[in-house]
Amino acid sequence: KEASDCAVPFVAIGLMYRKGYFRQRIDAGGWQHEYWIDTDPQRLPAALVTVPSERPLTIEVPIYDQKVTAQIWRVDVGRVPLFLLDTDVPENGPVERWITGRLYDSDEDIRLAQYVLLGAGGVRALTALGYAPAVIHLNEGHAALAPVQLAAQELRSGEPFSAGIAAARERTVFTTHTPVPAGNDTYPAEQVEKAVAQLVAQLKISPADVITLGRTNPDDEHEPFGVTQAALRMSRAANGVSRRHGQVAREMWQALWPDLDVEDVPVGHVTNGVHVPTWIGTPMRELLDRHLGAGWMARTADAQTWEGVDRIPDAELWQARCRQREELIHTVRTRSTNERLLRGDVREYVDAALKAFDPEILTIGFARRVATYKRLDLLTRDPEWTTGLLGGDRPVQVVLAGKAHPRDEEAKRVLQRLFGMKQAKIVGERVVFLDDYDLATAAWLVRGCDVWLNVPRPPLEASGTSGMKSVINGGLQLSVLDGWWAEGFDGQNGWALSGAVDEDHQAQDERDINALHRELDEGVLPAFYDRDEHGLPVAWLARIRVSLKTLAPRFSATRMLSEYLSGPYRGT
Repeated sequence: KEASDCAVPFVAIGLMYRKGYFRQRIDAGGWQHEYWIDTDPQRLPAALVTVPSERPLTIEVPIYDQKVTAQIWRVDVGRVPLFLLDTDVPENGPVERWITGRLYDSDEDIRLAQYVLLGAGGVRALTALGYAPAVIHLNEGHAALAPVQLAAQELRSGEPFSAGIAAARERTVFTTHTPVPAGNDTYPAEQVEKAVAQLVAQLKISPADVITLGRTNPDDEHEPFGVTQAALRMSRAANGVSRRHGQVAREMWQALWPDLDVEDVPVGHVTNGVHVPTWIGTPMRELLDRHLGAGWMARTADAQTWEGVDRIPDAELWQARCRQREELIHTVRTRSTNERLLRGDVREYVDAALKAFDPEILTIGFARRVATYKRLDLLTRDPEWTTGLLGGDRPVQVVLAGKAHPRDEEAKRVLQRLFGMKQAKIVGERVVFLDDYDLATAAWLVRGCDVWLNVPRPPLEASGTSGMKSVINGGLQLSVLDGWWAEGFDGQNGWALSGAVDEDHQAQDERDINALHRELDEGVLPAFYDRDEHGLPVAWLARIRVSLKTLAPRFSATRMLSEYLSGPYRGT
Protein backbone atom coordinates (compact mmCIF):
# COMPACT_ATOMS: atom_id res chain seq x y z
CA LYS A 1 0.00 0.00 0.00
CA GLU A 2 2.77 2.44 0.85
CA ALA A 3 4.55 1.64 -2.41
CA SER A 4 1.32 2.44 -4.22
CA ASP A 5 0.89 5.72 -2.33
CA CYS A 6 4.46 6.71 -3.20
CA ALA A 7 4.24 5.48 -6.82
CA VAL A 8 7.22 3.13 -6.34
CA PRO A 9 7.34 0.53 -9.15
CA PHE A 10 6.65 -2.62 -7.16
CA VAL A 11 5.25 -5.99 -8.17
CA ALA A 12 4.44 -8.65 -5.57
CA ILE A 13 4.24 -12.44 -5.74
CA GLY A 14 2.45 -14.82 -3.38
CA LEU A 15 0.23 -17.89 -3.26
CA MET A 16 -3.57 -18.03 -3.65
CA TYR A 17 -4.43 -20.09 -0.59
CA ARG A 18 -7.83 -21.54 -1.45
CA LYS A 19 -8.61 -22.28 2.20
CA GLY A 20 -6.54 -19.49 3.72
CA TYR A 21 -5.71 -19.70 7.40
CA PHE A 22 -8.00 -21.56 9.75
CA ARG A 23 -11.14 -20.14 11.32
CA GLN A 24 -11.29 -20.38 15.10
CA ARG A 25 -14.00 -21.32 17.55
CA ILE A 26 -13.49 -21.68 21.30
CA ASP A 27 -15.76 -24.14 23.11
CA ALA A 28 -17.33 -23.64 26.54
CA GLY A 29 -14.32 -25.33 28.14
CA GLY A 30 -11.91 -22.89 26.53
CA TRP A 31 -10.44 -25.30 23.97
CA GLN A 32 -9.66 -24.03 20.46
CA HIS A 33 -11.22 -25.77 17.47
CA GLU A 34 -10.16 -25.10 13.88
CA TYR A 35 -12.04 -25.27 10.64
CA TRP A 36 -11.36 -24.07 7.12
CA ILE A 37 -13.60 -22.35 4.59
CA ASP A 38 -13.07 -22.56 0.85
CA THR A 39 -12.28 -19.26 -0.83
CA ASP A 40 -13.88 -18.58 -4.18
CA PRO A 41 -11.44 -16.29 -6.06
CA GLN A 42 -14.32 -15.21 -8.29
CA ARG A 43 -15.81 -13.43 -5.27
CA LEU A 44 -12.56 -11.62 -4.49
CA PRO A 45 -11.15 -8.48 -6.13
CA ALA A 46 -8.95 -10.80 -8.19
CA ALA A 47 -8.73 -11.39 -11.93
CA LEU A 48 -7.34 -14.49 -13.59
CA VAL A 49 -4.41 -13.60 -15.84
CA THR A 50 -5.11 -14.85 -19.36
CA VAL A 51 -3.33 -15.11 -22.70
CA PRO A 52 -4.80 -13.52 -25.87
CA SER A 53 -6.92 -16.62 -26.51
CA GLU A 54 -8.60 -16.01 -23.11
CA ARG A 55 -7.09 -19.18 -21.65
CA PRO A 56 -5.43 -18.80 -18.24
CA LEU A 57 -1.74 -17.97 -18.34
CA THR A 58 0.03 -20.83 -16.56
CA ILE A 59 3.52 -21.81 -15.50
CA GLU A 60 4.99 -25.25 -14.81
CA VAL A 61 7.30 -26.10 -11.93
CA PRO A 62 8.69 -29.60 -11.29
CA ILE A 63 8.02 -30.43 -7.63
CA TYR A 64 8.87 -33.87 -6.26
CA ASP A 65 8.11 -36.23 -9.15
CA GLN A 66 5.34 -34.17 -10.72
CA LYS A 67 5.09 -31.27 -13.12
CA VAL A 68 2.93 -28.82 -11.22
CA THR A 69 0.85 -26.32 -13.16
CA ALA A 70 -0.13 -23.00 -11.60
CA GLN A 71 -2.48 -20.35 -12.90
CA ILE A 72 -2.02 -16.73 -11.85
CA TRP A 73 -4.46 -14.34 -10.22
CA ARG A 74 -3.93 -10.58 -10.20
CA VAL A 75 -5.00 -8.34 -7.33
CA ASP A 76 -4.40 -4.62 -7.71
CA VAL A 77 -3.32 -3.09 -4.39
CA GLY A 78 -3.72 0.47 -5.53
CA ARG A 79 -1.06 0.90 -8.21
CA VAL A 80 0.87 -2.23 -7.21
CA PRO A 81 -0.05 -5.55 -8.87
CA LEU A 82 -0.03 -8.59 -6.60
CA PHE A 83 0.16 -11.90 -8.47
CA LEU A 84 -0.95 -15.08 -6.69
CA LEU A 85 -0.03 -18.57 -7.89
CA ASP A 86 -2.80 -21.16 -7.74
CA THR A 87 -2.33 -24.91 -8.23
CA ASP A 88 -6.04 -25.77 -7.91
CA VAL A 89 -6.37 -26.47 -11.63
CA PRO A 90 -7.58 -29.54 -13.59
CA GLU A 91 -4.11 -30.31 -14.96
CA ASN A 92 -2.89 -31.25 -11.46
CA GLY A 93 -3.59 -34.30 -9.33
CA PRO A 94 -5.27 -33.94 -5.91
CA VAL A 95 -2.00 -33.64 -3.96
CA GLU A 96 -0.64 -30.98 -6.32
CA ARG A 97 -3.92 -29.06 -6.18
CA TRP A 98 -3.54 -28.99 -2.40
CA ILE A 99 -0.19 -27.17 -2.55
CA THR A 100 -1.98 -23.82 -2.47
CA GLY A 101 -4.65 -25.09 -0.10
CA ARG A 102 -3.75 -23.82 3.36
CA LEU A 103 -1.50 -21.13 4.77
CA TYR A 104 0.95 -22.61 7.31
CA ASP A 105 0.04 -26.15 6.32
CA SER A 106 1.10 -28.65 8.98
CA ASP A 107 2.31 -31.22 6.42
CA GLU A 108 6.05 -30.68 5.92
CA ASP A 109 6.03 -32.08 2.38
CA ILE A 110 3.27 -29.66 1.39
CA ARG A 111 5.06 -26.72 2.99
CA LEU A 112 8.26 -27.59 1.16
CA ALA A 113 6.27 -27.82 -2.07
CA GLN A 114 4.85 -24.37 -1.33
CA TYR A 115 8.38 -23.02 -0.94
CA VAL A 116 9.49 -24.50 -4.27
CA LEU A 117 6.41 -23.06 -5.96
CA LEU A 118 6.80 -19.62 -4.40
CA GLY A 119 10.54 -19.39 -5.03
CA ALA A 120 11.15 -21.03 -8.40
CA GLY A 121 7.57 -20.58 -9.57
CA GLY A 122 7.51 -16.95 -8.51
CA VAL A 123 10.49 -16.11 -10.73
CA ARG A 124 8.99 -18.10 -13.61
CA ALA A 125 5.71 -16.23 -13.19
CA LEU A 126 7.44 -12.86 -13.28
CA THR A 127 9.21 -13.88 -16.48
CA ALA A 128 5.97 -15.12 -18.05
CA LEU A 129 4.29 -11.85 -17.10
CA GLY A 130 7.06 -9.82 -18.72
CA TYR A 131 8.73 -8.50 -15.57
CA ALA A 132 12.48 -8.37 -14.99
CA PRO A 133 12.81 -6.71 -11.57
CA ALA A 134 16.03 -4.93 -10.71
CA VAL A 135 15.67 -6.23 -7.14
CA ILE A 136 13.94 -9.32 -5.79
CA HIS A 137 13.06 -8.98 -2.11
CA LEU A 138 12.62 -12.26 -0.22
CA ASN A 139 10.48 -11.98 2.90
CA GLU A 140 11.34 -14.92 5.13
CA GLY A 141 13.08 -18.00 3.78
CA HIS A 142 9.94 -19.34 2.15
CA ALA A 143 11.03 -17.99 -1.22
CA ALA A 144 14.68 -19.03 -0.82
CA LEU A 145 14.69 -20.94 -4.12
CA ALA A 146 13.96 -17.79 -6.11
CA PRO A 147 17.67 -16.94 -6.50
CA VAL A 148 18.34 -20.53 -7.62
CA GLN A 149 15.83 -20.15 -10.45
CA LEU A 150 17.20 -16.70 -11.21
CA ALA A 151 20.78 -18.02 -11.24
CA ALA A 152 19.90 -20.77 -13.71
CA GLN A 153 18.17 -18.27 -16.00
CA GLU A 154 21.19 -15.95 -15.98
CA LEU A 155 23.83 -18.66 -16.36
CA ARG A 156 25.75 -18.49 -19.61
CA SER A 157 26.77 -21.67 -21.38
CA GLY A 158 29.84 -23.25 -19.82
CA GLU A 159 29.78 -21.13 -16.66
CA PRO A 160 29.72 -22.80 -13.23
CA PHE A 161 26.57 -22.56 -11.11
CA SER A 162 28.47 -20.38 -8.65
CA ALA A 163 28.67 -17.69 -11.34
CA GLY A 164 24.90 -17.74 -11.72
CA ILE A 165 24.42 -17.49 -7.96
CA ALA A 166 26.81 -14.54 -7.85
CA ALA A 167 24.76 -12.79 -10.52
CA ALA A 168 21.47 -13.61 -8.76
CA ARG A 169 22.85 -12.39 -5.45
CA GLU A 170 23.36 -8.92 -6.91
CA ARG A 171 19.60 -8.72 -7.51
CA THR A 172 18.40 -10.29 -4.25
CA VAL A 173 17.77 -8.86 -0.79
CA PHE A 174 16.37 -10.75 2.18
CA THR A 175 14.40 -9.87 5.29
CA THR A 176 14.22 -12.28 8.20
CA HIS A 177 11.13 -11.71 10.32
CA THR A 178 11.61 -13.90 13.39
CA PRO A 179 14.29 -15.52 15.54
CA VAL A 180 11.82 -18.22 16.66
CA PRO A 181 12.97 -21.66 15.43
CA ALA A 182 9.53 -22.52 14.03
CA GLY A 183 9.88 -19.56 11.68
CA ASN A 184 13.23 -20.75 10.32
CA ASP A 185 12.35 -24.08 8.76
CA THR A 186 14.90 -26.83 8.23
CA TYR A 187 14.48 -30.04 6.24
CA PRO A 188 16.54 -33.24 5.92
CA ALA A 189 18.73 -33.10 2.84
CA GLU A 190 17.05 -36.23 1.44
CA GLN A 191 13.63 -34.58 1.61
CA VAL A 192 14.85 -31.45 -0.16
CA GLU A 193 16.62 -33.53 -2.79
CA LYS A 194 13.36 -35.34 -3.59
CA ALA A 195 11.45 -32.08 -3.77
CA VAL A 196 13.86 -30.36 -6.17
CA ALA A 197 15.32 -33.31 -8.11
CA GLN A 198 13.39 -32.65 -11.31
CA LEU A 199 13.72 -28.89 -10.94
CA VAL A 200 17.51 -28.94 -10.65
CA ALA A 201 17.74 -31.43 -13.53
CA GLN A 202 15.72 -29.05 -15.64
CA LEU A 203 17.98 -26.18 -14.57
CA LYS A 204 21.05 -28.33 -15.37
CA ILE A 205 22.49 -28.17 -11.86
CA SER A 206 22.87 -30.81 -9.16
CA PRO A 207 20.85 -31.22 -5.93
CA ALA A 208 24.09 -30.73 -3.98
CA ASP A 209 24.46 -27.26 -5.53
CA VAL A 210 21.21 -26.26 -3.85
CA ILE A 211 21.47 -28.18 -0.59
CA THR A 212 24.91 -26.85 0.36
CA LEU A 213 23.54 -23.30 0.10
CA GLY A 214 21.19 -24.06 3.00
CA ARG A 215 23.81 -25.48 5.34
CA THR A 216 25.68 -23.42 7.90
CA ASN A 217 28.64 -25.71 7.23
CA PRO A 218 28.48 -26.67 3.53
CA ASP A 219 30.85 -29.59 4.12
CA ASP A 220 28.65 -31.23 6.77
CA GLU A 221 26.63 -33.82 4.87
CA HIS A 222 24.51 -34.57 7.95
CA GLU A 223 23.35 -30.99 8.44
CA PRO A 224 19.77 -30.30 7.30
CA PHE A 225 18.82 -27.69 4.72
CA GLY A 226 17.72 -24.38 6.25
CA VAL A 227 15.63 -21.98 4.20
CA THR A 228 16.90 -18.95 6.14
CA GLN A 229 20.53 -19.97 5.68
CA ALA A 230 19.93 -20.40 1.95
CA ALA A 231 18.30 -16.99 1.65
CA LEU A 232 21.12 -15.32 3.59
CA ARG A 233 23.79 -16.95 1.39
CA MET A 234 22.10 -15.84 -1.82
CA SER A 235 21.34 -12.20 -0.93
CA ARG A 236 23.51 -9.14 -1.36
CA ALA A 237 21.79 -7.48 1.63
CA ALA A 238 19.91 -8.88 4.61
CA ASN A 239 18.06 -7.28 7.47
CA GLY A 240 16.01 -7.89 10.57
CA VAL A 241 12.86 -5.91 11.31
CA SER A 242 13.95 -3.85 14.31
CA ARG A 243 17.23 -2.61 15.71
CA ARG A 244 17.30 -5.25 18.44
CA HIS A 245 16.24 -7.98 16.03
CA GLY A 246 19.13 -7.03 13.75
CA GLN A 247 21.52 -7.65 16.64
CA VAL A 248 19.79 -10.92 17.55
CA ALA A 249 19.97 -12.06 13.92
CA ARG A 250 23.70 -11.26 13.71
CA GLU A 251 24.31 -13.40 16.77
CA MET A 252 22.00 -16.14 15.52
CA TRP A 253 23.58 -16.45 12.08
CA GLN A 254 27.22 -15.58 12.81
CA ALA A 255 28.27 -19.16 12.02
CA LEU A 256 27.56 -18.45 8.35
CA TRP A 257 30.46 -15.97 8.49
CA PRO A 258 32.86 -17.71 10.91
CA ASP A 259 35.70 -15.30 10.17
CA LEU A 260 33.69 -12.23 11.19
CA ASP A 261 32.96 -10.77 14.61
CA VAL A 262 29.26 -10.58 15.49
CA GLU A 263 29.10 -6.84 14.86
CA ASP A 264 30.48 -7.34 11.35
CA VAL A 265 27.98 -10.00 10.28
CA PRO A 266 26.23 -8.51 7.22
CA VAL A 267 22.70 -8.43 8.62
CA GLY A 268 21.35 -4.96 9.27
CA HIS A 269 17.89 -3.79 10.24
CA VAL A 270 14.97 -1.87 8.81
CA THR A 271 12.39 -1.47 11.53
CA ASN A 272 8.83 -2.26 10.50
CA GLY A 273 6.24 0.46 10.07
CA VAL A 274 2.48 0.61 9.55
CA HIS A 275 0.32 2.11 6.82
CA VAL A 276 -1.35 4.99 8.64
CA PRO A 277 -4.41 5.44 6.35
CA THR A 278 -5.32 1.77 6.78
CA TRP A 279 -5.24 1.65 10.56
CA ILE A 280 -6.29 5.05 11.86
CA GLY A 281 -9.87 5.33 13.14
CA THR A 282 -12.30 7.91 11.81
CA PRO A 283 -12.50 10.08 14.97
CA MET A 284 -8.70 10.31 15.24
CA ARG A 285 -8.33 10.93 11.52
CA GLU A 286 -10.86 13.76 11.61
CA LEU A 287 -9.12 15.25 14.65
CA LEU A 288 -5.70 15.17 12.98
CA ASP A 289 -7.15 16.50 9.72
CA ARG A 290 -8.20 19.61 11.63
CA HIS A 291 -4.91 20.18 13.43
CA LEU A 292 -2.03 18.77 11.36
CA GLY A 293 -2.72 20.61 8.12
CA ALA A 294 -3.81 19.58 4.66
CA GLY A 295 -2.07 16.54 3.22
CA TRP A 296 -0.59 15.42 6.53
CA MET A 297 -0.98 11.74 5.65
CA ALA A 298 1.52 12.17 2.84
CA ARG A 299 4.06 13.42 5.40
CA THR A 300 3.72 10.86 8.17
CA ALA A 301 7.48 10.21 8.33
CA ASP A 302 8.25 13.90 8.89
CA ALA A 303 8.55 14.70 12.60
CA GLN A 304 7.42 18.27 11.91
CA THR A 305 4.05 16.94 10.78
CA TRP A 306 3.29 15.70 14.27
CA GLU A 307 4.26 18.87 16.13
CA GLY A 308 0.71 20.02 15.54
CA VAL A 309 -0.62 17.60 18.16
CA ASP A 310 0.47 20.14 20.80
CA ARG A 311 -2.20 22.49 19.44
CA ILE A 312 -5.03 20.01 19.95
CA PRO A 313 -7.23 21.04 22.91
CA ASP A 314 -7.44 18.45 25.67
CA ALA A 315 -11.21 18.18 25.32
CA GLU A 316 -11.01 17.41 21.59
CA LEU A 317 -8.31 14.79 22.00
CA TRP A 318 -10.21 13.10 24.82
CA GLN A 319 -13.46 13.17 22.85
CA ALA A 320 -11.81 11.41 19.91
CA ARG A 321 -10.37 8.74 22.19
CA CYS A 322 -13.71 8.22 23.93
CA ARG A 323 -15.54 7.87 20.62
CA GLN A 324 -13.14 5.17 19.47
CA ARG A 325 -13.43 3.34 22.79
CA GLU A 326 -17.24 3.46 22.52
CA GLU A 327 -17.12 2.03 18.99
CA LEU A 328 -14.99 -0.84 20.25
CA ILE A 329 -17.34 -1.51 23.15
CA HIS A 330 -20.34 -1.75 20.82
CA THR A 331 -18.44 -4.34 18.76
CA VAL A 332 -17.30 -6.23 21.87
CA ARG A 333 -20.81 -6.50 23.29
CA THR A 334 -22.34 -7.72 20.04
CA ARG A 335 -19.65 -10.23 19.19
CA SER A 336 -19.07 -11.61 22.68
CA THR A 337 -22.82 -12.13 23.20
CA ASN A 338 -23.10 -14.05 19.93
CA GLU A 339 -19.96 -16.08 20.62
CA ARG A 340 -21.05 -17.04 24.14
CA LEU A 341 -24.44 -18.12 22.82
CA LEU A 342 -22.75 -20.17 20.11
CA ARG A 343 -20.51 -21.87 22.67
CA GLY A 344 -23.47 -22.78 24.83
CA ASP A 345 -22.21 -20.84 27.85
CA VAL A 346 -24.44 -20.57 30.91
CA ARG A 347 -27.05 -17.82 30.75
CA GLU A 348 -25.41 -15.70 33.44
CA TYR A 349 -22.19 -15.54 31.41
CA VAL A 350 -24.14 -14.70 28.24
CA ASP A 351 -26.05 -11.93 30.03
CA ALA A 352 -22.74 -10.51 31.27
CA ALA A 353 -21.70 -10.02 27.65
CA LEU A 354 -24.76 -7.83 27.01
CA LYS A 355 -23.40 -5.28 29.46
CA ALA A 356 -19.73 -6.08 28.93
CA PHE A 357 -17.38 -3.16 29.09
CA ASP A 358 -18.05 0.30 30.43
CA PRO A 359 -17.23 3.28 28.18
CA GLU A 360 -15.69 5.08 31.18
CA ILE A 361 -13.25 2.32 32.16
CA LEU A 362 -9.62 1.93 31.14
CA THR A 363 -9.52 -0.60 28.31
CA ILE A 364 -6.48 -2.85 27.76
CA GLY A 365 -5.97 -4.75 24.53
CA PHE A 366 -3.85 -7.85 23.96
CA ALA A 367 -4.24 -9.42 20.53
CA ARG A 368 -1.71 -11.37 18.49
CA ARG A 369 -0.73 -14.92 17.60
CA VAL A 370 -1.11 -17.18 20.62
CA ALA A 371 2.41 -18.56 20.87
CA THR A 372 3.85 -19.49 24.25
CA TYR A 373 6.65 -16.91 23.99
CA LYS A 374 4.02 -14.15 23.64
CA ARG A 375 2.91 -14.91 27.24
CA LEU A 376 -0.73 -14.07 26.66
CA ASP A 377 -1.56 -15.22 30.18
CA LEU A 378 0.97 -13.06 32.05
CA LEU A 379 -1.75 -10.62 33.12
CA THR A 380 -3.79 -13.44 34.67
CA ARG A 381 -1.12 -15.60 36.36
CA ASP A 382 -2.21 -14.19 39.75
CA PRO A 383 -6.01 -14.63 39.65
CA GLU A 384 -6.62 -12.82 42.94
CA TRP A 385 -4.71 -9.74 41.82
CA THR A 386 -6.40 -9.85 38.41
CA THR A 387 -9.94 -9.96 39.79
CA GLY A 388 -9.03 -7.14 42.16
CA LEU A 389 -7.76 -5.11 39.22
CA LEU A 390 -10.95 -5.73 37.25
CA GLY A 391 -13.28 -4.72 40.08
CA GLY A 392 -11.25 -2.16 42.01
CA ASP A 393 -11.84 1.55 42.56
CA ARG A 394 -9.85 2.20 39.41
CA PRO A 395 -10.99 -0.77 37.34
CA VAL A 396 -9.77 -2.06 34.01
CA GLN A 397 -11.42 -4.12 31.29
CA VAL A 398 -9.44 -6.38 28.98
CA VAL A 399 -10.15 -7.52 25.43
CA LEU A 400 -8.15 -10.47 24.13
CA ALA A 401 -7.90 -12.15 20.74
CA GLY A 402 -5.55 -14.49 18.93
CA LYS A 403 -5.12 -17.88 17.30
CA ALA A 404 -2.89 -20.73 18.40
CA HIS A 405 -1.33 -22.77 15.60
CA PRO A 406 -3.38 -25.96 15.12
CA ARG A 407 -0.43 -28.12 16.19
CA ASP A 408 0.70 -25.95 19.13
CA GLU A 409 -0.93 -27.83 21.99
CA GLU A 410 0.80 -25.79 24.69
CA ALA A 411 -0.48 -22.53 23.21
CA LYS A 412 -3.98 -24.02 23.18
CA ARG A 413 -3.61 -24.85 26.86
CA VAL A 414 -2.67 -21.22 27.53
CA LEU A 415 -5.99 -20.20 25.98
CA GLN A 416 -7.82 -22.81 28.01
CA ARG A 417 -6.31 -21.52 31.26
CA LEU A 418 -7.47 -18.01 30.39
CA PHE A 419 -11.02 -19.24 29.97
CA GLY A 420 -10.80 -20.90 33.38
CA MET A 421 -11.06 -17.43 34.93
CA LYS A 422 -14.62 -16.95 33.73
CA GLN A 423 -15.92 -18.61 36.91
CA ALA A 424 -15.31 -15.29 38.69
CA LYS A 425 -18.42 -13.13 38.24
CA ILE A 426 -16.54 -9.91 37.49
CA VAL A 427 -14.69 -11.60 34.63
CA GLY A 428 -17.82 -12.00 32.50
CA GLU A 429 -18.28 -8.24 32.23
CA ARG A 430 -14.67 -7.09 32.30
CA VAL A 431 -12.77 -9.68 30.22
CA VAL A 432 -13.71 -10.64 26.67
CA PHE A 433 -11.95 -13.03 24.32
CA LEU A 434 -13.01 -12.48 20.72
CA ASP A 435 -12.93 -15.61 18.57
CA ASP A 436 -11.43 -15.81 15.10
CA TYR A 437 -8.93 -12.95 15.22
CA ASP A 438 -8.53 -11.33 11.80
CA LEU A 439 -7.66 -7.98 10.24
CA ALA A 440 -11.12 -6.53 10.84
CA THR A 441 -10.98 -7.45 14.53
CA ALA A 442 -7.47 -6.05 14.79
CA ALA A 443 -8.67 -2.72 13.40
CA TRP A 444 -11.37 -2.37 16.07
CA LEU A 445 -8.95 -3.26 18.84
CA VAL A 446 -6.03 -0.99 17.95
CA ARG A 447 -8.44 1.92 17.46
CA GLY A 448 -10.40 1.51 20.67
CA CYS A 449 -8.03 0.27 23.37
CA ASP A 450 -6.44 2.81 25.71
CA VAL A 451 -3.44 0.61 26.50
CA TRP A 452 -1.81 -1.90 24.18
CA LEU A 453 -0.15 -4.68 26.16
CA ASN A 454 2.76 -6.71 24.79
CA VAL A 455 4.80 -9.01 27.00
CA PRO A 456 6.83 -11.40 24.79
CA ARG A 457 9.76 -13.30 26.22
CA PRO A 458 12.91 -11.39 25.19
CA PRO A 459 14.59 -11.55 22.74
CA LEU A 460 12.01 -13.44 20.65
CA GLU A 461 9.92 -10.47 19.49
CA ALA A 462 11.41 -9.49 16.15
CA SER A 463 9.35 -6.33 15.82
CA GLY A 464 5.61 -6.37 16.42
CA THR A 465 3.36 -3.90 14.60
CA SER A 466 0.06 -3.92 16.49
CA GLY A 467 1.45 -1.45 19.02
CA MET A 468 2.41 0.92 16.20
CA LYS A 469 -1.19 0.77 14.97
CA SER A 470 -2.37 1.61 18.46
CA VAL A 471 -0.03 4.63 18.62
CA ILE A 472 -1.58 6.40 15.63
CA ASN A 473 -4.98 6.00 17.29
CA GLY A 474 -3.86 7.63 20.53
CA GLY A 475 -3.28 4.36 22.38
CA LEU A 476 -0.42 4.04 24.85
CA GLN A 477 2.01 1.14 25.12
CA LEU A 478 2.76 -1.09 28.08
CA SER A 479 5.35 -3.43 26.67
CA VAL A 480 8.51 -5.41 27.21
CA LEU A 481 11.58 -3.65 25.81
CA ASP A 482 11.89 -5.98 22.86
CA GLY A 483 11.21 -5.65 19.15
CA TRP A 484 10.19 -2.16 18.04
CA TRP A 485 9.49 -0.91 21.58
CA ALA A 486 13.15 -1.33 22.55
CA GLU A 487 13.96 1.58 20.23
CA GLY A 488 10.65 3.43 20.61
CA PHE A 489 10.36 3.89 24.37
CA ASP A 490 11.79 7.11 25.80
CA GLY A 491 10.41 7.07 29.35
CA GLN A 492 7.56 9.49 28.61
CA ASN A 493 5.66 7.96 25.68
CA GLY A 494 4.32 4.83 27.40
CA TRP A 495 5.44 2.27 29.96
CA ALA A 496 8.02 -0.49 29.76
CA LEU A 497 9.07 -3.77 31.32
CA SER A 498 12.65 -5.02 31.23
CA GLY A 499 13.88 -6.57 28.01
CA ALA A 500 16.66 -8.52 29.75
CA VAL A 501 17.18 -12.11 28.65
CA ASP A 502 16.97 -14.81 31.32
CA GLU A 503 17.33 -18.54 30.74
CA ASP A 504 15.36 -19.15 33.94
CA HIS A 505 11.92 -18.58 32.47
CA GLN A 506 10.05 -19.04 35.73
CA ALA A 507 12.14 -16.40 37.49
CA GLN A 508 11.80 -14.10 34.49
CA ASP A 509 8.02 -14.50 34.49
CA GLU A 510 7.79 -13.73 38.20
CA ARG A 511 9.86 -10.55 37.81
CA ASP A 512 7.82 -9.44 34.82
CA ILE A 513 4.52 -10.12 36.60
CA ASN A 514 5.64 -7.99 39.54
CA ALA A 515 6.82 -5.25 37.19
CA LEU A 516 3.55 -5.39 35.26
CA HIS A 517 1.56 -5.01 38.48
CA ARG A 518 3.74 -2.10 39.56
CA GLU A 519 3.48 -0.24 36.24
CA LEU A 520 -0.29 -0.62 36.21
CA ASP A 521 -0.82 0.32 39.85
CA GLU A 522 1.67 3.19 40.03
CA GLY A 523 1.77 4.51 36.48
CA VAL A 524 -1.08 3.56 34.17
CA LEU A 525 -4.09 3.72 36.50
CA PRO A 526 -3.28 7.07 38.15
CA ALA A 527 -2.54 8.69 34.78
CA PHE A 528 -5.89 7.54 33.37
CA TYR A 529 -8.14 8.16 36.37
CA ASP A 530 -6.71 11.37 37.87
CA ARG A 531 -8.85 14.18 36.42
CA ASP A 532 -8.80 17.98 36.43
CA GLU A 533 -11.74 20.24 37.25
CA HIS A 534 -13.15 19.58 33.77
CA GLY A 535 -13.04 15.82 34.18
CA LEU A 536 -10.10 15.42 31.81
CA PRO A 537 -7.10 13.11 32.41
CA VAL A 538 -4.50 15.75 31.60
CA ALA A 539 -1.48 13.57 32.44
CA TRP A 540 -2.84 10.83 30.18
CA LEU A 541 -3.46 13.23 27.32
CA ALA A 542 0.03 14.70 27.70
CA ARG A 543 1.48 11.22 27.34
CA ILE A 544 -0.62 10.60 24.21
CA ARG A 545 0.84 13.76 22.67
CA VAL A 546 4.39 12.63 23.43
CA SER A 547 3.59 9.21 22.02
CA LEU A 548 2.24 10.62 18.76
CA LYS A 549 5.16 13.04 18.31
CA THR A 550 7.93 10.58 19.11
CA LEU A 551 6.53 7.35 17.65
CA ALA A 552 4.15 8.05 14.77
CA PRO A 553 6.79 9.44 12.37
CA ARG A 554 9.38 6.80 13.24
CA PHE A 555 7.13 3.78 12.83
CA SER A 556 5.15 4.61 9.72
CA ALA A 557 5.36 2.56 6.54
CA THR A 558 6.49 5.75 4.79
CA ARG A 559 9.70 5.78 6.80
CA MET A 560 10.14 2.02 6.40
CA LEU A 561 9.79 2.15 2.62
CA SER A 562 12.18 5.09 2.42
CA GLU A 563 14.82 3.11 4.33
CA TYR A 564 14.45 0.09 2.04
CA LEU A 565 14.78 2.32 -1.02
CA SER A 566 17.88 4.09 0.28
CA GLY A 567 19.43 0.96 1.81
CA PRO A 568 18.89 -2.66 0.73
CA TYR A 569 17.29 -1.84 -2.61
CA ARG A 570 20.20 0.41 -3.57
CA GLY A 571 22.75 -2.09 -2.35
CA THR A 572 24.14 0.18 0.35
